Amino acid sequence: MHMTKTCMLGFLILGVLGGGPGFVPGPPGLIPNTAQAQKPEETPAPEESPPPMISAEQIKAWSAEFRDWHYYPEFVLPPSPDDGLDFVSIDCPLVFEHEGEWRMFYTGFDGNGYQTALAVSDDLVHWEPRKLVMSYGKEGAYDHGGVTFGGLLFEDYHPKAPRTLKRWEGKYWALYGCYPRQGGYELRPGAEGLAWSEDGNTWHRHSEDTPILSIEGAEAWEEDCIYQPWLIERDGIFWNFYNAAQGSIEQSGIAFSQDLVEWERYAENPVLRNGPPGSYDEQFCADPKVFHDGEKWTAIYFGVGRGGAHIMIAFSRDGLNWVKDPEPLYKAGGHPGGLDATYAHKISLIYQPDNETFYMYYCAVGDQGRGIGLLTSKPIETPEVDDALPDGEAVPDEDHEENGDSSSTMVAGGSE
Repeated sequence: MHMTKTCMLGFLILGVLGGGPGFVPGPPGLIPNTAQAQKPEETPAPEESPPPMISAEQIKAWSAEFRDWHYYPEFVLPPSPDDGLDFVSIDCPLVFEHEGEWRMFYTGFDGNGYQTALAVSDDLVHWEPRKLVMSYGKEGAYDHGGVTFGGLLFEDYHPKAPRTLKRWEGKYWALYGCYPRQGGYELRPGAEGLAWSEDGNTWHRHSEDTPILSIEGAEAWEEDCIYQPWLIERDGIFWNFYNAAQGSIEQSGIAFSQDLVEWERYAENPVLRNGPPGSYDEQFCADPKVFHDGEKWTAIYFGVGRGGAHIMIAFSRDGLNWVKDPEPLYKAGGHPGGLDATYAHKISLIYQPDNETFYMYYCAVGDQGRGIGLLTSKPIETPEVDDALPDGEAVPDEDHEENGDSSSTMVAGGSE
């Protein structure tokens, strides 16, 4: 793995954060991360003041914006799209705007490994597969087992901002997760690569031989596999939020860079840690999608616990010290059609200002296979589905029905 000069980068990060990120324990009922946000020993330590405590009431208020979802009754992209790529399952939606259309990078598994493909839409609901974006790396390479685009460099990371690509040094940029071997599903050890594009349409590997992050130099919590990246830029510093594994346990950490090529792991990783036994994230705290609205950082990640994978949320004042809401935003098994009976995870969040609605795409795994599902913050027009709903999982949207709309959108019942 490439390493930057710790002293210089640590100093720059301090400047970006505008003060010391000392840890403040969360109030009862929340699950604070226990990592102390300290700088490397080589970095001069200016006077610090800890970030303000995030109260239980504040966490509840912030979370409310991302609750009470409405189901779309079908996959928006099925497990085997009509894309000519012979995928048997698809995963990892990544939705953005480019050249006047909505685009989705999605990851397909064909029995050998991962490849990234593109679908397009004009309404965020109906998606048409278009082409392969990036296939397997060369034999013997770190990404020979396939690639899954995870993080794009965007213009803005406010949750409601347009998700448009940003040029840096004249190019568009993406981070991707990858695997070294073909012949199975996510064959360890994983790594991460860097890709670039001049036009946002044709993507190229930055290096065919060297990953930007791997298990080389890994700490114990990430020693077995590096998984999916998420890319953010803050005041000239690039942040890579990524999940990694030690055995069957996954947690999430951060790496920093000034050039997207050489990365330095944060000394106090992981920043999103597993919850206690019996929690919804006792096994995984994985694949965080991180946003910043000027006041706070928001991470929507997936937890594994209590028999499923669930969509969860955490908040931070500084991007380093996180407090998790222990109650999922959305639980596996909530969809009345059974789309996510096993897993609900790996989200992509888009805000459509035309109808003031969040669209949250996610990997839904259930009795119909592994495909891309959709939850929305307001009702949208949908196809007709069976009105019979599993007890305790969903209820009809009464306000929607009272308005005389016969569409079959329903309100998620996953969170009490």
